Amino acid sequence: MLTFAEGTAFVTGGGSGIGQATAIMLAAAGVPVAVADIDGDGVTQTVTRIEAEGGAALGLALDVTDRAAVDAAFDKVEAWKGAVTILVNSAGILRVEPFEDFTTEDFETVMSVNVTGSFHCAQRAAAGMKAKGYGRIVNLSSVSGYRAGVGRTAYGTSKAAIAHLTRQIALELGRSGITANAIAPGTTMTKMTAAAYTEENKANFLKMIPSGFIAEPEDIAPSIIFLASEQARYVNGHTMPVDGGYLASGMTQTAGIEV
Repeated sequence: MLTFAEGTAFVTGGGSGIGQATAIMLAAAGVPVAVADIDGDGVTQTVTRIEAEGGAALGLALDVTDRAAVDAAFDKVEAWKGAVTILVNSAGILRVEPFEDFTTEDFETVMSVNVTGSFHCAQRAAAGMKAKGYGRIVNLSSVSGYRAGVGRTAYGTSKAAIAHLTRQIALELGRSGITANAIAPGTTMTKMTAAAYTEENKANFLKMIPSGFIAEPEDIAPSIIFLASEQARYVNGHTMPVDGGYLASGMTQTAGIEV
């Protein structure tokens, strides 16, 4: 049975998809959860469900690219339930364009949310975790960070950067009782990815996934929950693919969109 240190979880991107599933599972395990997302309606939905199931949740409308807003959000959470001992960086966005047409604005926007936003939250969380001598940071990378694919210039680059950011945090904070790991989901049905998953695309993806199905957020979240637990204390600096065997298959896709 997994156990969790006394403290609070802070989940970005908690208004939908993998972040939402993770927040709900952490709350079900008895962890107070701060649910942060730029989508205020999504935050409300997640918090309402957690509270209906007997959990403790605090909703935060948050743009993770705004460092001052991130600091203020952490201050609010610490005043609510004390130190943040679990951070899950699930906030992310996707822009799909051919490489030659990719705009600087779109590239910088994706990097700002996916990478800089994760950096902001991890750095702020680390201060409280160091004071407590304990912490779990789990970032969201992607199989797109391992393999290039048409249209994923910014997204894939950002997810590769997340893997290295995770290693850097693990290296520098490990002796403070803090672990940093990442999950690299494979093809997963979320609000963000839904537009890319036409029936034709789904059929193409299924040819490359040995497990034979496309994941739901609830298939990804349990791995995050493990890395956030006390039992994962010797797992540090790793990016774990949770992809139905996609990376193991050795197959590639050059004509479609994979996220």
